[in-house]
Amino acid sequence: MMKRFILILALIIGSFSFAQTSSELFSKANDFYKNGQYTKAIELYLNIEKSGLESDDLFFNLGNSYYKLNNVAPSIYYYEKALKLNPMHQDASNNLVFAKRMTIDIIEDLPKTFFQRFSVNVIQKLTYNTWAIIAVTASFLSAVLFLLYYFSATPKSKIFYFNTTIFAVLLMAVTVFFAFSNFENTQKNRKAIVFSQKSEIKNAPSLDGETVFELHEGTKVTILDALSNWKKIKLADGKIGWINASDIKEI
Repeated sequence: MMKRFILILALIIGSFSFAQTSSELFSKANDFYKNGQYTKAIELYLNIEKSGLESDDLFFNLGNSYYKLNNVAPSIYYYEKALKLNPMHQDASNNLVFAKRMTIDIIEDLPKTFFQRFSVNVIQKLTYNTWAIIAVTASFLSAVLFLLYYFSATPKSKIFYFNTTIFAVLLMAVTVFFAFSNFENTQKNRKAIVFSQKSEIKNAPSLDGETVFELHEGTKVTILDALSNWKKIKLADGKIGWINASDIKEI
């Protein structure tokens, strides 16, 4: 029993020490960034990332550091990672616009259907985990409101709690749908950033394949399939082709 207690205590102390070290590294990296030492800041930020810790602010700061060094692909990559964790990160969204201006490829989005626009503007504004938390909260609230309705003594209070229970149940149903829709969209639409300065896109997963178009660093693509060291990708304008897997980095 004592050995088990010591082991648990050691794990708690180790976790606290690790978190403290990461916090100190983050603070030191921020100081490097403020002093214009962007390369040193990046090195420390990447050490934190390699340790397994993730946060939208960490990725945002990495994006800023690479942007200051005019490194197009990494800056866009980390802004996108920040937005993947927190779609509401306004600073990352704003800076991503500036970073994309450094890219060479000009790709026009295909017209979106009403549901696609709704998905982008509403459902994808929050992560599927956030929608799931809202759904659980709504289910708990509906249960409490139903109990209040059941034990209410007056007709007026019964009507009030009945209506609010219905509203909470509807909110739960909608947010569950949003959570599943967002999760499915995330799984199907795997995004990546082109890191190669120039990459030839083939019509088949082979070096002998015909080059159908070229992409340059910083361009965002959707991964459709994979074969050996090739990835089948799709652009926002609908173009499809195969790219060498080493030329892109999945977000």
